[in-house]
Amino acid sequence: MATTATPGPGEDSPDGTRWLTADEKEAWTGLVSLVLLLPGQLEAPLQHGAGLSLFEYLALSHISEAPDRRLRMSELAYLANGSLSRLSNVVKRFEQRGWVERSPDPDDGRYTVAALTDAGYDVVAAAAPIHVRSVRQTVLDPLTAADQRALARIAAKLRVRPVDLA
Repeated sequence: MATTATPGPGEDSPDGTRWLTADEKEAWTGLVSLVLLLPGQLEAPLQHGAGLSLFEYLALSHISEAPDRRLRMSELAYLANGSLSRLSNVVKRFEQRGWVERSPDPDDGRYTVAALTDAGYDVVAAAAPIHVRSVRQTVLDPLTAADQRALARIAAKLRVRPVDLA
């Protein structure tokens, strides 16, 4: 009975799969654990202290930092790392609470702009210290300045921007 050797790490298999080396596997498993664990660790304090999910906080925060506290919904979806449909549902709840108002973009009516109200600004301003403490404790403080710069470079390389944004 003939046996065929299974390709080793980093080698191509007959079907074209290039298996992970030990270093690649370590990088991948480290990343996937961060992707799966960090959102919960960052969201729990927001839920407890401000009644907001991480996605809701990110949406409000990005609008609050935009010029005139106004941002296209498509850009906001990208910045908050969510789909436009998910964002639309969240912004609808924000509108019902009086935190955000939506209107056609005056520069291009094909787009919708989300504008933060004063009440919405108060919500995000109250939640911001909770979020910043959590980010510092969970992500930034364990890293050196060089680690932080490396993380920013890596994140920029891995981030994918949707092509449908103007």
